Amino acid sequence: MNAQLLMIEDDHRLAQMVVQYLGQSALQVEHVDTAAAGLARLTAPEGGQLPDLVILDLMLPDIDGLEVCRRVRALPGAAGKVPVLMLTAKGDPMDRVIGLEVGADDYLPKPFEPRELLARIRAILRRREGGAQAASNVMRFGSLEIDRDARTVSVAGQAADLTSYQFDLLVTLAERAGRVLTRDQIMEAVRGRELEAFDRSIDVHMGRIRAAIEADVKNPKRILTVRGVGYVFAKHQD
Repeated sequence: MNAQLLMIEDDHRLAQMVVQYLGQSALQVEHVDTAAAGLARLTAPEGGQLPDLVILDLMLPDIDGLEVCRRVRALPGAAGKVPVLMLTAKGDPMDRVIGLEVGADDYLPKPFEPRELLARIRAILRRREGGAQAASNVMRFGSLEIDRDARTVSVAGQAADLTSYQFDLLVTLAERAGRVLTRDQIMEAVRGRELEAFDRSIDVHMGRIRAAIEADVKNPKRILTVRGVGYVFAKHQD
């Protein structure tokens, strides 16, 4: 799996280890050590080529990683949809929740095993490629339109802002409309393999998806919670 990654990390020793390790798996990593340099790389990509994934440290010297993630998601076009894998030395679960809420696709606390980092990167890239190879281009549910080839979602013609991971979660549910899925089933379907995830991470993402596609987040009509079980995507909508 060949891919070009951008690593925004001020720990040069860690970055060098990651560059070397991932390079052995045909993953080319460009390293920058400040948030400003990373954002510049995304807003003015070399040769017009955006990275396939951003590895983002939470604790950066110039701009907080959470703010960087917010700015990435606010970028226009494809740049704002580049998957983000967040790294942090903090172990507080709330930091993980906030990271997901501002648009990170996945989260890996330091210290980490390089093999787990590689596994998570591969899972994100597989999801991205799988979406582009979907057999049916567009799914429509009332005013909701999900284009799996373009990896876009719109409601009544208005674009819905979702991260790459959230898009795949929505597709996973929509493809199984009417079927109740547990959180474990959803994570396994999206990741393609079972990886450690903290409790309720799916709930955070579902909240973001609902905010993007539901007319009334407090009274959802598309993604319904089945108490004590998981979620179901409603077959019949507006």
